Amino acid sequence: MHITFIGGGNMASALIAGLLRQGLNASQLTVVEHNAESCARLARDYQVNTFDTLCADAVISDIIVLAVKPQQLKEVALQLSPLLATQLVVSIAAGVRAATLSAWLMGYTRIVRSMPNTPAMIGAGVSALYALPAVDALQRQAAADVLNAAGSVVWVEDESQMDAVTAVSGSGPAYVFYFMEAMQHAGTELGLSADVARQLALETFLGAAKLALASSEDLATLRARVTSKGGTTERALLSMQNSHVAEAIGTALQAAAERSRELGDALV
Repeated sequence: MHITFIGGGNMASALIAGLLRQGLNASQLTVVEHNAESCARLARDYQVNTFDTLCADAVISDIIVLAVKPQQLKEVALQLSPLLATQLVVSIAAGVRAATLSAWLMGYTRIVRSMPNTPAMIGAGVSALYALPAVDALQRQAAADVLNAAGSVVWVEDESQMDAVTAVSGSGPAYVFYFMEAMQHAGTELGLSADVARQLALETFLGAAKLALASSEDLATLRARVTSKGGTTERALLSMQNSHVAEAIGTALQAAAERSRELGDALV
């Protein structure tokens, strides 16, 4: 399998590093990156093939990963369109719908749209994928293999669900950082040093997430397990319930999903 990345930014670098860790040979990877400094860095750090312009030789591949900014994707797609034959096109450009990309590619339909998140940069991301009907089972698996290099993968069968994905996991790391920041601040208000409060907040999130992933029980059950009647956790959770924290989170995610729809409407 040969993979070409168009765009050599952070997410492309994360996927390339992950694919190399999984055993793919650097000779099987090509990057098209117009920035000369970035192009040289990619060649130096990963020993991959590099091109500074999009040309036929650069896309002699099984898979083409579009890793450019959403605002740049239309121009790239118009350049790429005459170079396509049977390659699978995987887009990681946020907000651009598969049908829109297909139109920019002059009706090409072997397209998978992906929504990764920033923990992918350390191999701990989660990506949602949506495929147009023309993508066969082998190509779906190939797309999943590429994104698995930076974490885990889920599929959605209705592209409208990608707005919910954006709200939950695409924007989700920022919510987690926000909550951890609030916990750290509260810890310092209670007398802990900033360093100790930060470590406690971060490692509590990390450990709780690992515990949840390792368990077959739902989150409500896990929460109840550490909530003793009359104890400190119960008091804290009652305070959150009285402040309607869960409702506020739901409202925030609805706002994020609505904004995702608006951005998708604008990128046509």
